Amino acid sequence: MSREQRGPNEKLGAVLALAGISNAGLARRVNDLGAQRGLTLRYDKTSVARWVSKGMVPQGAAPHLIAAAIGQKLGRPVPLHEIGLADADPAPEVGLAFPRDVGQAVKSATELYRLDLAGRRAGSGGIWQSLAGSFAVSAYATPASRWLITPADSSVARDASPSEGAGAPLKVGHSDVQKLREAAEDARRWDSKYGGGDWRSSMVPECLRVEAAPLLLGSYSDEVGRALFGASAELTRLAGWMAFDTGQQEAAQRYYIQALRLARAAADVPLGGYVLASMSLQATYRGFGDEGVDLAQAALERNRGLATARTMSFFRLVEARAHARASDAQAAGAALKASEGWLERARDGDNDPSWLGFYGYDRFAADAAECYRDLKAPRQVRRFTEQALSKPTEEFVRSHGLRLVVSAVAELESGNLDAACEQGVRAVEVAGRISSARTTEYVKDLLHRLEPYGDEPQVVELRERARPLLMTPA
Repeated sequence: MSREQRGPNEKLGAVLALAGISNAGLARRVNDLGAQRGLTLRYDKTSVARWVSKGMVPQGAAPHLIAAAIGQKLGRPVPLHEIGLADADPAPEVGLAFPRDVGQAVKSATELYRLDLAGRRAGSGGIWQSLAGSFAVSAYATPASRWLITPADSSVARDASPSEGAGAPLKVGHSDVQKLREAAEDARRWDSKYGGGDWRSSMVPECLRVEAAPLLLGSYSDEVGRALFGASAELTRLAGWMAFDTGQQEAAQRYYIQALRLARAAADVPLGGYVLASMSLQATYRGFGDEGVDLAQAALERNRGLATARTMSFFRLVEARAHARASDAQAAGAALKASEGWLERARDGDNDPSWLGFYGYDRFAADAAECYRDLKAPRQVRRFTEQALSKPTEEFVRSHGLRLVVSAVAELESGNLDAACEQGVRAVEVAGRISSARTTEYVKDLLHRLEPYGDEPQVVELRERARPLLMTPA
């Protein structure tokens, strides 16, 4: 559906000309972006001509998809007002700000928590569907630089007034913070075992709205406030990670930015580094290797002399992933070597943060395998994948599925079609037990690599086994 403006949309026409996109090209890009969000769109060159020459304004998610499609071609974010569609149910900027002031930081985070619930109530995919395709890696530039300059606020004590909410403001204590930490621990466990789309994992945004937001808006001392901001940052990062795992990149980006701001208020530099590492992994996954390197190195630089050896190992591993995606084999190898060196220095008695409980040699090997996959070194992939798969993974089911796919790719690139399909079948079985768009994308990539062997019986069988998985909406 669409509604009509007065006269042609000259702004849209001018930006299309600047980007070098034809009417048919834009229609195709918008339809493809919609399909990635589970939307069936059938725009064509005539639709685009109406948008430009008659000023017709498409409804729903379409304006944001148009902006995203043009932004991808230009290599930068394109706001709706630049293409003359600012009146088309504008996408909120909630969650993208990284305020300098602590009070404004609380406001920014709690507004994001409320927005998520409003989106869920709205139906048809909620607010995140209307923001489909709006991820822009450049949105991380200001948060990362402000965190690097000032990774900890000087004071976060808060004396809330009754006018800020209904009734008397909460007086927050350590027991309130402990409940949030326990919720974060439960969520981490469910996410690892069942994927970010599992209904138990999806309760994290609800916990942020119902539990964390009232506490952040309450009254607390500096000591309690630091702990509260830290627990809220952990939960917010988890919400971002789960959104990332289910393919909601724009939601993940907003959660990550707010998590980094909350970590700064907590004066928890390692936690801030962990959020930056999560941002880096997202950027790398989306194909922005250079930006992924910058984000990982920001985490490293601020944590020298602060974080434990195991934490530094993980940050260097994330850096290696980004270097590998950027096709810099030498830098990736150096980062992997440094990561392994830090891991060898780690001791059981170290004061590692609770959120790093997933990280050990098996995770190092799994990510090293992915580095060498990106660098097209199948022998190294096989070596590290064997290490990664050697440990039982009842607790980390999703990771096991991803490792199986990487192993299958290595076997294929080594010329072992039977072994590749065998690992692929095992990966599909695991993927069918969890809710993870990321795992499904890995399986799709494997099937794409197998297309030249599409008539082989084992490939046909794998494709048939994967069909129910690929037909399930992410």
